[in-house]
Amino acid sequence: MEDPERPGAAALSKMPVEGFLKVTRPESPALTSEQRVHLIRKGNELFTAGEVEQAKRIFVATGYTDGLIRVGDHFAGQRDFLSAYQMYRMAKARDKADAMVEKLSQILRNWMKE
Repeated sequence: MEDPERPGAAALSKMPVEGFLKVTRPESPALTSEQRVHLIRKGNELFTAGEVEQAKRIFVATGYTDGLIRVGDHFAGQRDFLSAYQMYRMAKARDKADAMVEKLSQILRNWMKE
């Protein structure tokens, strides 16, 4: 029976002293430099040809920052600000991500006024 003066105490007593662990997806096998360069070139070709989603998948897999930023810029130009924000965050482009947060906040403010 739970103590009414200490709600949740039973659950807290079962929490590990070390706290909780952050669980992430296992990383994909490491790419060699040559494989990464080849994939990035392919991603750049796809992006230039307008195959943005395919290029995005390659840039995400390789962690190619410049490519992620260009994909984010593309999404921003399409007014898909949430997707742009995701790309900028992945690329660790804080200034661009902050600008998207501001843009999304403005959209929400406008919706709330309506």
